[in-house]
Amino acid sequence: MSKHNPHASCSHDPASQDSECEHCHRDPKGVYLFSPSSAVADPAALDLARQRLQELGFRTAVDRSALEVHERFAGTDKQRVAAVHRALKQKHEIVMATRGGYGLNRILHQIDWQAVADSGKVFIGHSDFTAFNLALFAQTGAISFTGPSAIPDFGQKTLDDLTADLFMESMREELEVLSFESPDSDPVDARGTLWGGNLAMVVSLLGTPYFPHVEGGILFLEDVGEHPYRIERMLTQLLHAGVLARQKAIVLGRFTEFRLAAHDNGYTLDSVIRWLRSLCKVPVVTGLPYGHVKLKATLPVGAQAGIATEDGMAYLLLREHH
Repeated sequence: MSKHNPHASCSHDPASQDSECEHCHRDPKGVYLFSPSSAVADPAALDLARQRLQELGFRTAVDRSALEVHERFAGTDKQRVAAVHRALKQKHEIVMATRGGYGLNRILHQIDWQAVADSGKVFIGHSDFTAFNLALFAQTGAISFTGPSAIPDFGQKTLDDLTADLFMESMREELEVLSFESPDSDPVDARGTLWGGNLAMVVSLLGTPYFPHVEGGILFLEDVGEHPYRIERMLTQLLHAGVLARQKAIVLGRFTEFRLAAHDNGYTLDSVIRWLRSLCKVPVVTGLPYGHVKLKATLPVGAQAGIATEDGMAYLLLREHH
């Protein structure tokens, strides 16, 4: 996979006002960390994530309920809704989920989505955060991001440099084209609304006010721990609901951490993709660097984008150069 406009990280103290640091002068953004889903199991990982973000030149702050625990959740539903609304009033421009897990579906009806959109904050998360991305877009048309979260990406022992670079370029609105190897993709050259995320979360919103109605879109999907037959079952639901047929392209990221059984008899994820192509005539693009993996692209949910394939490569146009 290749990308454009790489930048070196900045080791300058983000708390300093030293204007001689060109990186911090150009990118004076802050990241506010909050926990809208599952509880944080290891507070030290959150501390490491914060340190890494600061080393990259971002100021950071942590929501006061980020480490709350109620059952499996990062606090009660009321506490997590309050954290969302607090994020709208604090000073940092970027609001990042500490982790995914489960919990956002429980509180979607309690979030003031118009206030989220009007805040101008840049929200980003992954996995369970798909529910937030899609609900915001469905309710207001506002764009948010899917990509790295604090703990799964910045809080691990090793940080994937390309993941960090892609995140930084996206936050600076500098990433124009994401190119990646895609040798078995269908021919396509199309433009439309970029949307999607975690497949299970996308399907969970179908039939609710939080599912976007997208005509002529570019739908991207990934999942983790789901056997291929479960992936097929969820794709079947989107197929029968007419969602897939309305898209200009279906872009598949990584589907990981599943285990095949002896009685599958050769039925694999490739079988699912062949089945999908046989029933849905929308072009299918594979190889998107996105999912529950170390290398993770940052993608704007709800933005206009383009997708094209040529000579075993795919090109996702994220920002038009004028």
